[in-house]
Amino acid sequence: MKIHEYQAKDILRQYGVALPNGRACFSVEEAVAVAEQLGGSQWVVKAQIHAGGRGKGGGVKLADSIAEVRVHADAILGMTLVTHQTGAEGTEVKRLLVEEGVPIKDELYVGLVVDRASQKVVFMASSEGGTEIESVAAKTPEKIHKVVVEPSTGLTMDEAQFLAGAIGIPDTLHAESGKIFQALYQAFWDKDALLAEINPLIVTKDSRVMALDAKINFDENAMYRHPDLQELRDLDEEDEDEIKASKFGLNYISLDGTIGCLVNGAGLAMATMDIIKLYGASPANFLDVGGGATAEQVTEAFKIMLKNECLKAILVNIFGGIMRCDVIAEGLVNAAKEVDLSVPLVVRLEGTNVGKGREILTHSGIEVISATTMADAAEKVAAAAGV
Repeated sequence: MKIHEYQAKDILRQYGVALPNGRACFSVEEAVAVAEQLGGSQWVVKAQIHAGGRGKGGGVKLADSIAEVRVHADAILGMTLVTHQTGAEGTEVKRLLVEEGVPIKDELYVGLVVDRASQKVVFMASSEGGTEIESVAAKTPEKIHKVVVEPSTGLTMDEAQFLAGAIGIPDTLHAESGKIFQALYQAFWDKDALLAEINPLIVTKDSRVMALDAKINFDENAMYRHPDLQELRDLDEEDEDEIKASKFGLNYISLDGTIGCLVNGAGLAMATMDIIKLYGASPANFLDVGGGATAEQVTEAFKIMLKNECLKAILVNIFGGIMRCDVIAEGLVNAAKEVDLSVPLVVRLEGTNVGKGREILTHSGIEVISATTMADAAEKVAAAAGV
């Protein structure tokens, strides 16, 4: 689960991380009022969307007067911000963050992720802040310093100060930056995060260490332990169909292909998408109905897929273990009756109650292209889509 920058900063502030003063705004007038309350002579107006690259897209502006705050807020609020992470369609900006300006001397990077190899949290730090860490890793990997954190101890002050020195923070600021690093780690740990970044972490001209930007992504599987974090979810930033699917217990992700996929099990779903690509077509979605789906869930899954105007064909690939083939078949029939099935439907059923499932489809009156193997199914759905 993603949250906005200002929400991530609010969390880090609770852990004692030094941050610029600022507040989220939802209107131009509110942005102006916040700037006036902050005082000073310089402010930053920042678009709040769940994507990086906002500055390059025109979503971050520096203002040297209250009048400029108004101009920038009016320009950014409501704009469709296009970045490398939003795609060409962009994202509408509905929230702003207005902060006091700070005098920047150095821009650095710190972040945490869960490392699958060690099964531990890895703390990363780099002197190359203000840019994408992926770019740094690709071009100058030697500039990224890492510490694998022992869960029993957490990030120690020695480790934190080693990282501070490695990225060029002055000796006199090692203790201050070490506390920030430990606070970031503790927030990551306490909140069941998958990613936490401060980019940039800055050293100011008056020798302070401060988080100028922050990003935290959480493990959705752990959100039952954090009802307070669930309240931070911004549904405007999420795909409408994915939200609807989640309400029915379906795992759905929109893609940019033309072949709708309805599969039980994430592994089989990934394999299905791969073999569709192998036969020259592209999947329009990832859709895992799970092992205990009901006919109602299958019907809703069909409705969601059929909303896609780019859809040219649908492939249903079910290997029934826990999931019964007759339940899938009933759902397909119900869906076909409720919606206008205007695209070819290829179905591969194997496993529990497969005979009953095939019988239901045979006597349903809906036109179904049957397939026996995954290769057969992929070849037939690609042909049906005109690939």
